[in-house]
Amino acid sequence: MTFTWGVATSAYQIEGAAAEDGRTPSIWDTFAHDVVGEHGDVACDHYHRMPDDVRLIKSLGVDAYRFSVSWPRVQPGGRGPANAAGLDFYDRLVDELLGNGIEPWLTLYHWDLPQELEDAGGWPHRDTAYRFADFSKLVFDRLQDRVRNWQTLNEPWCAAYLGYQHGVHAPGRRDFGAALAATHHLLLAHGLAASIVKRPDNSVGLALNIGTATPHTDDPLDLAAARRADGNVTRIFLDPVVHGRYPADVLEDLAAQGHSLPIRDGDLALIAKRPDVLGVNFYFGQDFAGRDEQGNTHDALGRPVVREIQPDAPKTAMGWPVTPDRFTTLLLRLHHDYGVPLAVTENGAVYDDSPDENGYVADEERTAYLRAHIEATLAARAQGADVRGYFAWSLMDNFEWAEGYRSRFGLVAVDYETQRRTPKQSALWFQDRIRSGL
Repeated sequence: MTFTWGVATSAYQIEGAAAEDGRTPSIWDTFAHDVVGEHGDVACDHYHRMPDDVRLIKSLGVDAYRFSVSWPRVQPGGRGPANAAGLDFYDRLVDELLGNGIEPWLTLYHWDLPQELEDAGGWPHRDTAYRFADFSKLVFDRLQDRVRNWQTLNEPWCAAYLGYQHGVHAPGRRDFGAALAATHHLLLAHGLAASIVKRPDNSVGLALNIGTATPHTDDPLDLAAARRADGNVTRIFLDPVVHGRYPADVLEDLAAQGHSLPIRDGDLALIAKRPDVLGVNFYFGQDFAGRDEQGNTHDALGRPVVREIQPDAPKTAMGWPVTPDRFTTLLLRLHHDYGVPLAVTENGAVYDDSPDENGYVADEERTAYLRAHIEATLAARAQGADVRGYFAWSLMDNFEWAEGYRSRFGLVAVDYETQRRTPKQSALWFQDRIRSGL
């Protein structure tokens, strides 16, 4: 079985050129300017430096590059015909990748909803799923002859819940009902787009952020909290896509709280587009408890407590625990419960990088993180999980969403003032690891 090594990015985080060649604002342009205080107007200036960046990718020795397409660059406003200049950029990118022996892995949606569609209701509005299908067809019609690996959505949980319930990501809304509607309509968008782009000779899937929902103890309350966490983050997305149904316990929990998903007849048949490869974005595992820190079992609204507890483990600079052993467990669980081929489409860490006078970063902690998680990936593969690739997040330092520019995930350091790229120790280690094979 072939194993693919790659690196990954997303459009808004690296491209810049936010108002060039017909591109219009996305919800992240608005949120970044209004809330974050830093933005992707220039970012890594990849839009103008793309050929050099592709040569940088090639120098790492990877097989593939995972990138996303900017919806408002290709279809300004989220409606109507394609913007030729926007599509031309991705046409050149794909040709540049293939010319350098790098396989394109294309993600259609990595959170940059056109602002006009948010103004019309956003993901809680059913019509947005159909607008996404139209956009997907524009991209597919141009690139289908050269792109074989397609992912419809990246981390729809983040788009739905961080964006519409918690308000910490674009568009910054705080409405649980809106987040539930967004969940269903994102899944509908996946199904509609997958129907458009699927061909016998290509691979279509989606990428989900998945952790491990482990009970903190064997207390029945902790077991129930872990079940709820797993249902609300993992199974609510995977069960309809793979099995054609929402988890019964999740629907029952929602009904007990007076909530439901806006499911219409025929929706689940549209959503159930089993991934050829499921993208797994993993950063850390979590424990869950059914009591809050004061011992209460229900919150102020009468809902059962689901309290996240971080495992006792070393932490990254973002405070995330380093849990590679749980990664192996997760991959095996996904293999056994869903039976779909897997690829690690994001995995990486933020540490406080300190470049020397030449811009070089001796990032030993990130190197150790990558080593441990690649070993965990291969351990799951050795135990029978059908894991077909590993993509490091991220190719280079970039605009890290609500964190702005202070959080650096990159294998390659970026000096944002000069746009100079300098491979870090982790990049050189990754290059050597790929050369060593499996």
